[in-house]
Amino acid sequence: ISLKIYGLIRITHSLTWFNTANQTKLYNVVSEGLSGKKKFWNFLNNQQTIQTTTTVEKPSASIRTEHISVHQYVAHPSNYHFILDEPDKCSQNPFLVLMVPVAPQQVDARNAIRSTWGNESSVQGKAVLTLFLVGLTGGPEAQQQLEEESRQHRDLVQSNFVDSYFNLTIKTMVIMDWLATRCPQANFSMKVDSDMYIGLENLMTLLLAPNTPRQNYITGHLMWNQNVIRNKNSKWYVPKELYPEPKYPTYVLGMAYVFSNDLPPKIVEASEAIKPFNIEDAYVGACLKRLGINPSGAPDPSQFQTYMNNPKSHDLSKLITTIAGSPEKVVEFWLNVKGHK
Repeated sequence: ISLKIYGLIRITHSLTWFNTANQTKLYNVVSEGLSGKKKFWNFLNNQQTIQTTTTVEKPSASIRTEHISVHQYVAHPSNYHFILDEPDKCSQNPFLVLMVPVAPQQVDARNAIRSTWGNESSVQGKAVLTLFLVGLTGGPEAQQQLEEESRQHRDLVQSNFVDSYFNLTIKTMVIMDWLATRCPQANFSMKVDSDMYIGLENLMTLLLAPNTPRQNYITGHLMWNQNVIRNKNSKWYVPKELYPEPKYPTYVLGMAYVFSNDLPPKIVEASEAIKPFNIEDAYVGACLKRLGINPSGAPDPSQFQTYMNNPKSHDLSKLITTIAGSPEKVVEFWLNVKGHK
């Protein structure tokens, strides 16, 4: 059954602020007629009952579907709106925008970034902007705290999707939407996880290199020839109905990738024709494939690391990205590099 969701999801005033964990399931989607507007899901995940209202295209008089993951239906960013926003942040025409998806409660992670690489507003004479993207919080008190943090730092963007691991594709597409609509004038952007160390000097050297493309460009830690996981017990499981090919196209590992800022609107547009699935970096790769765009290998692939065993300062000073793993390690890596310059 194909349901095309369009417009903005409208969270009702009676909706209790919520947060769901991992494999949230959608049960008993029932067509009710009346201009196609339906209260169309109940989340039953041993937490809270949640009701939202949306508009769907009516394919038949009666629909009953069981065990449908939420992300199958609501991944396109046009289904969401910003609760907290910084629409004027790009008025100074940043060269590079760093977008950090992070859970609402991860204040320590945000503060670690604010005190290290996220505090850099100019690198090699180019303006740099860092923003954090979050979804819904777990309750009114948490929301008030987030709003206070937003007033203090002016670096938070919040959208009204459920903030959970299985909604990372939504989170990434909302980032792309923000860049496309709020910051089209930037030259480059980077999606970077909150536990990453970023060597901004090395990154800027890469972006300013004369042979670095200014359009249709994305690079990072490339993944080739990756099999689609069909094991239903795996958190990386993707059913054939969502992605029928046995292998993913080449994509860039989601921990950190940098791209020319002409790509966000193109990726958002391409996503309208691709069924969403919860492997967010592979999903972006599928969008790029539809656009006919191949990820570029970095001139020095060793600069985009995953985990490093016993990292030393001379190794870190050569890197663009690596997984630090914790707020404390983000600060430690940063201080190690700064202390050896």
